[in-house]
Amino acid sequence: MTPRQKSRGDEDASGEVDRYRRAAEDSLQQLDWAIGYLHGTGKTDIATALAKNRSFIRQRLMDRPQEPLPTQKTDQT
Repeated sequence: MTPRQKSRGDEDASGEVDRYRRAAEDSLQQLDWAIGYLHGTGKTDIATALAKNRSFIRQRLMDRPQEPLPTQKTDQT
């Protein structure tokens, strides 16, 4: 394998990692929406459980800092 081929392989792997990271972030945004919806409809127990799962995913699996839970952003609680 030539250095050029090796470099291209690294670029492909990096692009794939970026695609998966974007997909994970998009999924977390969808989860945020669902948490907000459930909270808004009064299903706060379910929203809280999902928010804790979201926080775990963000911190432990994606190595991102913790964000406020969507249920903490409203004055409804």
